[in-house]
Amino acid sequence: MPRTSVVIMSFIKNTKAKLKTVHKKQLLAIGVASTLILLLVYLNISQRENTTVKNFIEVTVSKQSINVESVSTGVIQPQNRLEVKSSISGRMEKILVKEGDFVHKNQIIAWMSSEDRAALLDAAYAKGKDERKKWEEIYPATPIMSPISGTVILKSFEEGQVFVWSDALFTVSDRLTVKAQVDETDISKIEKGQVAMITLDAYQDKVIKAYVDKIAYDATTINNVTTYIVDVVPMNAPKFIRSGMTASVRFHLVTKHNVLVIPSFSIKLIDGKNIVTVVNNGKKRNQEIKIGVTDGKKQEVIKGLSEGDVILVPDYHQSGENDQVNTNTLVTL
Repeated sequence: MPRTSVVIMSFIKNTKAKLKTVHKKQLLAIGVASTLILLLVYLNISQRENTTVKNFIEVTVSKQSINVESVSTGVIQPQNRLEVKSSISGRMEKILVKEGDFVHKNQIIAWMSSEDRAALLDAAYAKGKDERKKWEEIYPATPIMSPISGTVILKSFEEGQVFVWSDALFTVSDRLTVKAQVDETDISKIEKGQVAMITLDAYQDKVIKAYVDKIAYDATTINNVTTYIVDVVPMNAPKFIRSGMTASVRFHLVTKHNVLVIPSFSIKLIDGKNIVTVVNNGKKRNQEIKIGVTDGKKQEVIKGLSEGDVILVPDYHQSGENDQVNTNTLVTL
């Protein structure tokens, strides 16, 4: 065999050996890395298990009252909002009301002059006050009356200003209502005349008693969320309430007295069943229960538990200080 061929064959052989060595080293490195990753995952899971709630609070099942409410947001708006206009163009002569005043239907709220009367009075005034007074009696001013009973919420012109027939001179609104947006899942629980409580964002320390006056038939869908507009009317509207204010409305749905209640987060859903852990003489067992209404914190129990039974409730704070329970005894599982 030629020397060149021998050299080439030797080079190839050595190269293959080196590649095998490198390949083995790579596999070894990959194996070590995989082992480290698995070890880290195991340690992480173990740590999570250790930090998972292991402390539980023993809670004695008792009879209490439960109040169920639905909370919605809305905006204060007039039930009817009318712009007061004149059928002719002219000049504002005398304004008899100010913003915030309550007026009755057909009440005179201002006096105006038509364009012809205004021009005639200006010409008469140039001749003297007596001449102007004479023509004011001959050619009386035209009254502007409120079309509804309500509150003057806007005065757009001052005395002496001219306007055209299309201008809104005043804006009058009747009673103020909250246009609450109620989710479709709760609308079946809302009825006309139902009691509600209004809290304004601007006056969060004030609670206004109200009632449901109207429930919309047509729904509104925004971002795949379907809501219905419910008109909520204050029983005694305070003076500080204003159109455009943001409000939250709490609808009273149901109140139950003397019913068995447990903390809502004590219930586990297993195979579609509501399960709680019952403690009896130091022994723990899972108990299926039938539930009723809930206010989000407390859950009514219809079947499966009796008054005086003791159940375990997870202590998510790792302390009984912030949990509203009947006992602060901690049981470590």
